Formats: sequence, C-alpha cells, structure tokens
Amino acid sequence: MVSISRRSFAAAASALPLVSIGGRFANAADFTYKLATNLPATHPLSARNAEAAERVKAASNGRLVITIFPSSQLGTDTDMLSQLRSGALEFFTLSPIILSTFVPVASINGVGFAFKSSDQALAAMDGELGAFVRAEIAKKGIVAFDRIFDSGFRQITSSVKPIKDPADLEGMKIRVPPSALWTSMFRDFGAGPTSINFSEVYSALQTKIVDGQENPLPIIDSAKLYEVQKYCSMTSHMWDGYWLLANQRAWKRLPNDLQEMMQKEFAQAATDQRQDIAKLDKELRESLSAKGLQFNDVDRLAFRDALAKAGFYTEWKEKYGDKAWQLLEASAGQLS
Repeated sequence: MVSISRRSFAAAASALPLVSIGGRFANAADFTYKLATNLPATHPLSARNAEAAERVKAASNGRLVITIFPSSQLGTDTDMLSQLRSGALEFFTLSPIILSTFVPVASINGVGFAFKSSDQALAAMDGELGAFVRAEIAKKGIVAFDRIFDSGFRQITSSVKPIKDPADLEGMKIRVPPSALWTSMFRDFGAGPTSINFSEVYSALQTKIVDGQENPLPIIDSAKLYEVQKYCSMTSHMWDGYWLLANQRAWKRLPNDLQEMMQKEFAQAATDQRQDIAKLDKELRESLSAKGLQFNDVDRLAFRDALAKAGFYTEWKEKYGDKAWQLLEASAGQLS
C-alpha cells in the first residue's frame, strides 16, 4: 500500500478541481463521468478517490475520465442523491444512513452501539450483511460498489457541556443528518435532534442553531468543527461508512472491462482509505486536543442499556425485518 499522510491529503486535494483529473487523455475520452462527495478535499476518502480516478484514466488509456467534486460542490446530500437517481450525476459517495431515506435497510450498519470495533463492522459490510444491503440498493436503480469506505465511529461534540452519561443528552439540541435512524436514537436519549445537511453544519454550530453534532474524528478535523465546538465525548455510538454509488443506467453504459477496472481500482482506494482512517483515529485525539477540543470517555454499555429500555432495538428490528436483523446480530452479537 502507498503510505499517505495528512499532508499528502492536502497535496492530493489540489488535484480535485472542477476539471477532469489530468489532461493528457482528455480529448480521447469515451466516457466523462462525475464523482461527487460531501467530504472536504483534505479527507482521506477524497484523496484516495482522486488516486483511483487517475489510475482508471491511465489504465483505460483515457477512455474513462472521472471528474471529482468534493466539499458538496454539487449541492447537499439530498440534492446529490436526487441527481444520482436522475442520471445527472454518475457517481456519489454517501453514508448508508443517509441513503436510508431512499433505501430504508441501508442504515442498518448504524444501529446504535451495535458494533464493538471498526474491524467487526467492516467484516459485516464485506460479508453477508453488506451483500444483502447492496442487493436492496440495486432494486432502486443504484449500483453500490463492493467495498465500502470507512467513515469510522461517530463521536458527540458540544459547545455547552461534555456528554458523560445518557442523562447529559436530555434537552440537548444536536445536529443529525437527514435520517430516521439518527432522529429516533437521539430522541430516545431525550435529546432534540435537528436534521441538517452536512454542508450547513459548521454555520449551524457557529450560530448556535444547535448545541452539538456527531461525526467521526477525521471529519471533525477536516471540516474544522473544533473551531465551533468545545467538548468531544468518545461515545462511538454508531459505526458509519461511505458507499460509492453509481447511477445504474450510467454504469451499464460502461463496457465490461471499464466496469471491472473501476471495481478493482476503487476497491483498492477503499482498502487504502480504511488504513488511513485507522491511523488517523489513533492520532487525531492528540492533535484535536492541541487545537482546544476537550475529550472525555464514556461507558458505552450505559448508553446501550438506555436505548434498550427506551425500546429502540425492538422498534428497529421490526422496521428492518427479521432477515436483515439476523444478519446484523450474526456479526455484532445479540441486540434484542
């Protein structure tokens, strides 16, 4: 694997403008497709996707050129999902939990306090649970690539107080992405969840529309949320990833060799990015502390017990259905 540092993310990001990556084969392209993400250009996912796009362009002799649009340049998550569905956008990386607004079972990886480690979650998504979810996504005219990107465990930040136990969430105004699972979980904790697209999170925190938010450390860092938050509680309440999604019609227009090439190169990008995230998770607590973010650890079991008492797991088992829930518990252990 090619080693990549946070500095090199920024360098790679400079190759992510609103023009095709590289120019050597531009006139020869048979297919010029767009790939959008809500993540900043400095995030490992953006950097690794840029590398994969460059490899695809070179290996295809310029037949397939992929333009990268980071930082929600093509709109909010809901905007870009709509563009993907219509075919105006060919590729899009999206959290499965936000995708659940269109494919309900997609959010199952985010069931609160289900997974104990990223390795456990990734094994589930590389295995039968992920295959089940991808099949459901395909029914909606969207292709999910085989290998999911790692977003990591999500942590709660706040401008008003540290979250030390479930009671600290009562009455807290917290930003959540547009998804029923997120809203349900934080309501069961007694919080006041507000759905806000990622592109608007910084300003919502800055203007005190909400007191806090929750995201993995690499996103808290790359989006500079530490500038408008004071506390970070290591709840690891939800594991999240990013599917690389393709409009099915645009995907089918690609010849088999280009499809295979994309699957291979973006699988490698996901593998590399997972290692980047694992490395950053170990480093970022220290660097974010140096930037003023105050950290605290929590007893995750206390939060899980609070959700169980509120009926959260019973409710979502019924919503996802027995098959999906069985696959989740086969990987994560018994929840209900």
